Amino acid sequence: MQLGVLAQIDEYSASARINQYERGKHQPDFNTAERLAQVLSVPTAYFYTRDEFLADFLLDWHALSGAMRKEVAASVKAMLDANSKRTQQVSLRPDPPGPHTQDAQPGTE
Repeated sequence: MQLGVLAQIDEYSASARINQYERGKHQPDFNTAERLAQVLSVPTAYFYTRDEFLADFLLDWHALSGAMRKEVAASVKAMLDANSKRTQQVSLRPDPPGPHTQDAQPGTE
């Protein structure tokens, strides 16, 4: 009941509602999920992911300061940019002549 009351759920129905959320019988509306997340000190998105890796990342992200979040975001962007450039370089290389290309002539393979 305490979690529900801290999340501003009516004290007379808080225990039953939290129990229904935990069992998956009902889902809280987004505003209630936000209040529960605040009480539990987790990001609201944590409740909505099915991927354990992402759930762990969201908890880690939530624990970072604003400055650290900017630093991590910049690092991720740099990695994605570098990966994108590598992918473009690979896709720009011509295929070697062979049976799978238009340059191949019948009987010359």
